[in-house]
This record gives sequence, C-alpha cells and structure tokens, in this order.
Amino acid sequence: MSRVLHTAQALVDVILEVDALPARGGNENARSERRYAGGAATTLLAAARTGAEAVHGGAHGVGPNGDLIREVLGADGVALSDTPRDGADTGYCVVLLEPTAERAFLTVYGAEREVSAESYARLAPEAGDLVCVSGYSLFEPTREPLLDFLESLDDGVDVVLDPGDPFASFPRALQDRVLSRTTVWTSNAQEARALTDLDHLEDTPPAIRRRLRPGAAVIVRDGERGCHVFHHGRGTDIPAFPQTAVDTNGAGDTHTGVLLAERALGADWESAATRANAAAAIAVTRRGPQSAPSRAEVEAFLS
Repeated sequence: MSRVLHTAQALVDVILEVDALPARGGNENARSERRYAGGAATTLLAAARTGAEAVHGGAHGVGPNGDLIREVLGADGVALSDTPRDGADTGYCVVLLEPTAERAFLTVYGAEREVSAESYARLAPEAGDLVCVSGYSLFEPTREPLLDFLESLDDGVDVVLDPGDPFASFPRALQDRVLSRTTVWTSNAQEARALTDLDHLEDTPPAIRRRLRPGAAVIVRDGERGCHVFHHGRGTDIPAFPQTAVDTNGAGDTHTGVLLAERALGADWESAATRANAAAAIAVTRRGPQSAPSRAEVEAFLS
C-alpha cells in the first residue's frame, strides 16, 4: 500500500480565543488557551485516521513541544523517520481565533528547521508513495535540503505540493524547480489565483497543470463551494457539505490528508475529493487542528 509522507514542519499550535484582534498598540484578553500538535501533524493525523500509513520526515526537538508532537502522532500510529535534535525544542505557532472562526498567526521557529537532505532521505520513499511538500519549507534554511531531496526521488514517487501563501511570491526559477517535480497540486482558491494571476477560478487548474509534470492532478479548494479536481484534461466540481464553522484551523490540512490517504488506499481523485470535503466539513465543527474525523465518522456523515 502507498504511504503518505510529509516533509514539512510539525509545530505546536497555541490557540488563543479572542473577541477581536487587537488594534496596533492595543490590548485584548484571551478567553481561553489550548495547545495542539499542528502544521504537518494535522495532515498526517487525517491520513492515519483514514487508514493510510503515514510518516513524518521533518525534524523535531527535545522539550515539551517536541514531546507533545511525538505523543500526538504516536497515538494515531504516525511514525517519525528522523531523530530528535538535542539542545532545541520544536517551535510553536500562536493562533488568534476570533468568534467568526477567522484566524491570525505568529510563528516561533525551533528544531524543526534543522533538516538536511540526508535527514529527509530517512523517509525512504518508494514508488507509489505520496511525499507532501509545503511552500513554507521553501524558505531558508530548509529550502536547499528539501530541493536536493526532491530531485533525488525516483520518478514513481508522487510529490504533493501544498503551496501556502508564500509560493506565488517566490522567483519563477524556484517555482519551476519545484513544479517540475510536482505531480499533485492541492491549494485553496486564493493560492491558485495568486500563482496564475487569473480571476476566474475555473481557469486556474489547467493553467497550473501546464507547469507540472505529465499526468499531474490539480485540486483547488473553494470553501463552502467544495473543490475542483482537474486531471487528464478534465475538470470536475466536487460539492461541499456546508456547516456552521466554529474553528477553520486545520480544515485545509485535514482535506489534504484525507484526499491523499484515499488515493493511497486506491480511490480515484473524484471519490477521494468527495470524502475529503466531508472530512473538512466535520473538522470545522470542532475546535483545534487535531479535529480530523476517523474514516468511520466520514462514512456515517456521507450516509
């Protein structure tokens, strides 16, 4: 069976619920504070709960944050291919969560930035595996080790790019270096428009597809409208399951994890996207980035 492997940083999310974001120089009181394993951990947990074998290949530290990441991933059977970095703890991301479910972020980096091509190689990807890449890993100091690793992979390994906000701002040469190795693009609508500079969302998947490897698939999420799946020259709109959201943190990563896990388990792209839409719909009704449902919960939701 194919595996879902992730190269990006697993961070601790510190969720602070606030009535509103403070104005510049202002002050707001947090109504609650919670700590979760976030970042790549959210995608991997979603994949594991769907039934796929999932492995984290990023660095992780010693200390309370690193301990939390290992504890949470281990509880759902997610393996870690790399060893802890002595002398540094895993970083964290402060998430300011408003009642509307909108969020703002402040990230503090740690041991997760201490990677090399050799440490990534411990993932030992094989043909059919899906290797996840985040656009946030394309900043220094993780950029070159990640690119060296990607360019060493066999052609049978699928590279899945989650571009994030930064990817469209990178130089064209860097974009092409990543996209030429990418076989699956999965993003939200804003990220797809930013890369293509196209206003009409339905035009973005074929434009992105032309920059990827032959046979690649493009999945673009569009919130309550669902997602668009484009492959083999054909595009399909996959409807969403609108819910009243209490926390959208991690919904996109949950969608990606379930989408890839279903592919690893043998589903076609359209079926995988339908189940990913359902999982994201469930996730936004729960608080925190560890809100991914199990496969049985998705089955019950769809029935």
